[in-house]
Amino acid sequence: MQFMRHLMSPLDLSVGELNDILDLACDIEANPKAYAHKCDGLKLATLFYEPSTRTRLSFEAAMMNLGGNVLGFSSAASSSASKGESVSDTIRMVSCYADICAMRHPKEGAPLVASMKSSIPVINAGDGGHQHPTQTLTDLMTIRSLKGRLDNLTIGLCGDLKFGRTVHSLIHAMIRYPNVRFILISPEELRIPSYIREDVLQKNNIPFEEVVRLEEALPKLDLLYMTRVQRERFFNEEDYVRMKDFYILDKKKMALAGPDMLVLHPLPRVNEISVEVDDDPRAVYFKQVQYGVYVRMALILTLLKWRDTTC
Repeated sequence: MQFMRHLMSPLDLSVGELNDILDLACDIEANPKAYAHKCDGLKLATLFYEPSTRTRLSFEAAMMNLGGNVLGFSSAASSSASKGESVSDTIRMVSCYADICAMRHPKEGAPLVASMKSSIPVINAGDGGHQHPTQTLTDLMTIRSLKGRLDNLTIGLCGDLKFGRTVHSLIHAMIRYPNVRFILISPEELRIPSYIREDVLQKNNIPFEEVVRLEEALPKLDLLYMTRVQRERFFNEEDYVRMKDFYILDKKKMALAGPDMLVLHPLPRVNEISVEVDDDPRAVYFKQVQYGVYVRMALILTLLKWRDTTC
């Protein structure tokens, strides 16, 4: 028997399940027409309580590519949350309208609360500074497709490591593959949270080092994962302005990296990657966007299949 499943964290999927989803995403990339009607008559609800471009449109494109339909809202102000409706009540209502749901919320744990009251699968599309599992699936597909492996990698994580939910989710996922090490590149104020450093990296004996200078790390890396400093996570504008241009990846710095190093970014970017880097073949962040559609198509199909499987 397979019971209905939700996706709150990359750790909700075993390595085998994760690999199955990536294999399915690769097949969708190779044979998109074969999947064009897999979700005919089904609906995805996108409940986005905070702004999003890539994640929301990627989910909507994924469902439409599968032949399904989309409904939802793009901000808390355009939903009944502005009237005081709880997440629990919203998901109970939406469960009457849709077959599956993707939720983005500024409060950590809100999608988990929704999943406990939902009668349809709920996907965490980002909750505060906590987790962003579908971005992690996108990152894994990008790495596997372009590097040919998910093991034996030195990964540099640069920028806002304190509030960056994409970074936290990626670390959780990658520690399950052998011979992966991290170089954590950030100013003191934006270092990785202690619960990630101690409970995830140190507890699992994952090799890592923390540095401030990007130039120091670049020659050692197989992958550089850049992140923006997130204005919406700061309590005051002064701290944001002081931090926002701490790292800027440009051609001069790229010259320090190896010829096979890949640059990833969950986007949107602000100033942390100069546009002059876009033409470098090692810059793959726009390819990442396309992989995100394939992997969300695969995830939607998988969760709907699990929902409908009975003994």
